[in-house]
Amino acid sequence: MSQDLLDRIDQRTRLAGHNRLALLLFRLGSRQLFGVNVFKVQEVLPRPPLFTLPHLPPAFSGAADVRGRSIPVLDLARAIGHGHDPQPPYLVVTEFNRSVQGFLVSAVDRIVNIAVEDIHPPPEHGADHHYLTGVTRHHGELIQLIDVESVLAESAPRISDADQIAPLAAPSGKAPREVLVVDDSRVARNQIRSVLEQLGLGATLLSDGRQALEHLQQMVQGGVAPGDRYAMVISDIEMPAMDGYTLTTEIRRDPALRGMFVLLHTSLSGVFNQAMVERVGADDFVPKYSEHELAQRISARVMALQ
Repeated sequence: MSQDLLDRIDQRTRLAGHNRLALLLFRLGSRQLFGVNVFKVQEVLPRPPLFTLPHLPPAFSGAADVRGRSIPVLDLARAIGHGHDPQPPYLVVTEFNRSVQGFLVSAVDRIVNIAVEDIHPPPEHGADHHYLTGVTRHHGELIQLIDVESVLAESAPRISDADQIAPLAAPSGKAPREVLVVDDSRVARNQIRSVLEQLGLGATLLSDGRQALEHLQQMVQGGVAPGDRYAMVISDIEMPAMDGYTLTTEIRRDPALRGMFVLLHTSLSGVFNQAMVERVGADDFVPKYSEHELAQRISARVMALQ
């Protein structure tokens, strides 16, 4: 099953830019289905032997040797407090935010192709909503999309390099000092906002591409040029309602918006297709997540406007 799963993952990567999302579905100690973007998945394996590593965060079950590389392994059900499986039999090896890690799951179901507009924001109530980026249905069955970035951030807090960020010099003219940030991950939005605050810039935070496009179009309808308010748009790629590729394409199609500077910022560092970025007309791309590198790109754009 693992090789067949990988073959289908390769096929689904062709969906990028068509406002569709391929999800790997799995279960965590129960009948409830969860999903993760297959772009983040390297492979699925039977549970390998685990061993300890020095300085491994306590939330991790151990480490595994995968193709000659030691990777940290997290019991996903235990990490999000959902269900119980004392020995989850499958390991989902993922790559995002410039790191490789494995998640133990109880069962691997299948891959489904979902239209992004059919993915809805998670409920605002309940103890579990903080680790979800969206919910959808397939053949009548509820699928919860896990924000693996948030899970990893809570399980293995990283050391920030934000103290290396120097604030920008005071503007010499009327250059915009605000940035439109579009990302469905709560963790990512907060990280980017922190960088902007360090630089002395303002931020408008939105959670999907459709919200961002409608916001920009409403500004135009109200007689406000978005480029006068925003120095740039920083957008994630994988989002519900409208992905970052489609958002960029729509911005370039609109005569009132096409001059906006768009930086795509995504955790999909391991399988990212640079040709796709160029095709949709993005101005820049930074893989998540280095505060210092992101700050450099933002600073360069803002300084160019002064």
